[in-house]
Amino acid sequence: MKSETRPLADLMRPTSIDDIVGQNQILGESGLVRRMVENHKLSNLILWGPPGCGKTTIARALAKSVDMDFVPMSAVFSGTADIKKAMEAARMNREIGRNTLLFIDEIHRFNKTQQDTLLPYLEDGTVVFMGATTENPSFNLNNALLSRCHIGVLQPLSTEDLMKLMLRAENFLNKKLPLDESARTHLAQMSDGDARFLLNTIEYLLSANFKKPLTSEALDKAIQKRAPLSDKSGDEHYNLISAVHKSLRASDTDAALYWTARMMTSGQDPMYLFRRLSRFAMEDIGLADPNAMQMALTAWQIYERMGSPEGDLALTELVIYLGTAPKSTANYRAQSAAYRSARDTGSLMPPKNILNAPTKMMQEMGYGAGYIYEPNTESGFSGQNCFPEKMPRQKFYNPIERGFEREIKKRLEYWDSLRAKINKKI
Repeated sequence: MKSETRPLADLMRPTSIDDIVGQNQILGESGLVRRMVENHKLSNLILWGPPGCGKTTIARALAKSVDMDFVPMSAVFSGTADIKKAMEAARMNREIGRNTLLFIDEIHRFNKTQQDTLLPYLEDGTVVFMGATTENPSFNLNNALLSRCHIGVLQPLSTEDLMKLMLRAENFLNKKLPLDESARTHLAQMSDGDARFLLNTIEYLLSANFKKPLTSEALDKAIQKRAPLSDKSGDEHYNLISAVHKSLRASDTDAALYWTARMMTSGQDPMYLFRRLSRFAMEDIGLADPNAMQMALTAWQIYERMGSPEGDLALTELVIYLGTAPKSTANYRAQSAAYRSARDTGSLMPPKNILNAPTKMMQEMGYGAGYIYEPNTESGFSGQNCFPEKMPRQKFYNPIERGFEREIKKRLEYWDSLRAKINKKI
């Protein structure tokens, strides 16, 4: 393939780790990859990071640094037969004194059997293995494979890193980008840590023959913005929903609005957000603000009826309401305690005073005897025991001194005092 037909990202790919921009945590002094190069000995490695952060570049540079044959493979297009074929070629390579670095992109796409196929070759050193993944290895790779590999965690490139890369591209092509100063920074920011997106955009901008430098607004119109990272089902998806949930729990409403916006602008299903926010209303607010649950259901219903963009405001209003509401997990803790007690106490019968007695025989057995109809009492409270006769009274629900639960707490304390007086008389 002629070099001029290759993408700019491939033409500019560094061949030495010293030329790679960013990732100082593994490439810098005492970093995992840096130590491998200095020791001139590579270990099996999983590179985990977002798209465009340099996973393939690092693997290629490592192979070159120790003079190993680089064999790339994609888990999307390859299978067990391809692995075995590559290993056979690597064994033949060893016989003539050459070592092989097998690089598998999107390694998380391999199923368990395919991942297990690699193990014996890693054990006998047929290849040095390097895998790249955008998914959390802890959840998506076999323990057997993980135990044989180091994990290199890569971060999205910073705006400063991308600005350096932009300047390097201009020097490489000996051309100046048609952007004013603010647009240059804007391009780096909208690349969202992805060097590949940046270089592809640069390649387009330099071939489009713009008559004058673009402003930030003109740049937005000229190119398709990169959607914020969120894969809707993978690790980043759970990171973002965790950020929404924890921000609401911390009553950091502005942060919760930001993380919600991040999810929505990346194409998240609004129904998933409404489900999680409704759970938050029950679990983290509860009776501290009984309206929270109704607010969640109402906002959800409004969105279902109106859709976007009108319904988006209902989502925003819900996030603000939940973020500013008093928080309490008393109902959640009450549920856990009651379920635990129910499991521990087995099949105790209810006390006879609260059992119905529809037949004469049941009446003679004492069913319903002594039952007091609360609304007919002077205080509206009878103090009668509703726990099993052989079970001491339990305290599962302990409301807090916040929001509406403050009133519930007062009511329960008043009833406790009445119950104590009634029991004293008995």
